[in-house]
Amino acid sequence: MERDPVPERTNAGGRPTPLSPDTLRTARRLFEQRDMTVAQIGEVLGVSRSMIYRALRKYLSK
Repeated sequence: MERDPVPERTNAGGRPTPLSPDTLRTARRLFEQRDMTVAQIGEVLGVSRSMIYRALRKYLSK
C-alpha cells in the first residue's frame, strides 16, 4: 500500500539536487580559477565529479 505513493511523490517533486545555489556558485568559481580539477572540486564540496559536471553543464555549454 505504501509503494503506490512513492513514484507519485518522486515524479511530482523530482529528486532534490545536493548542490545549493551557494555551492553551485562556489563550484563555478573554483572551476573558473582552473587551479583544481573537477574531481578535486567535487571532493571539497562533498559531491561526485559527475555531479559537478551535471551542475555546470549549462555553464559549460556557453
